[in-house]
Amino acid sequence: MEVEIHVPDQVPVMTLPNVAFFPQALLPLHIFEPRYRRMLRDVLASNRIFAIAGLNPQLARVPDHFEPPHQIAGLGLIRACQENEDGTSNLLLQGLCRVSIEDIVGDDPYRRIRIRALASEPGATPTENARLRSELARLIRLKLKLSASSGKGMTEFLKSVEDPEIFVDLAAFNLCDDPAVKQTLLETLDVNRRLGLFLRQLRSEIDGVMLRRKLQGDLPDDQIALN
Repeated sequence: MEVEIHVPDQVPVMTLPNVAFFPQALLPLHIFEPRYRRMLRDVLASNRIFAIAGLNPQLARVPDHFEPPHQIAGLGLIRACQENEDGTSNLLLQGLCRVSIEDIVGDDPYRRIRIRALASEPGATPTENARLRSELARLIRLKLKLSASSGKGMTEFLKSVEDPEIFVDLAAFNLCDDPAVKQTLLETLDVNRRLGLFLRQLRSEIDGVMLRRKLQGDLPDDQIALN
């Protein structure tokens, strides 16, 4: 029986560079900073929930902006945690939902934020979204085949994910290499548009791989500069 999880109004947050945390995704974390060790102790003693926000690279260059987060972040639940002898911890965080950061409540001893849960909208008929999900699966297989990537395990797992929203979120989290694109996908609440955006990104990446192969010819990767 599923247990409904209450989304609190305020939660601790970790702000990390090049990370976009999606619902249902599993994120392994190594906790070593003193502030986050304190945060982890407090979270484990309460509801096991905290947020992961991506670091906004534009605002990070602005003076007096301490670890500025993107406004849209991911809320997660600690599924497993192991404390090490040196006081650090390894944990597995599972994504619960998208949230909007409404305010930074404080930074001492760790950052806490006020949040608002965000819900996705289908944006199209179930049939249309299912069609895009199938096309996305096809392009993922093609990209991995062309790039000789080691993502076979994820593609096998995604075969069992029929829901288009869950599919695109897990695929984006695990298989999208561009942090800016991942953050855009996280911020896109329209599922149909999210599917379309990721499809266009994959087509662009596949075109790039095919062009590179054409230009490379028969040269091995370590001799491409000789072409």
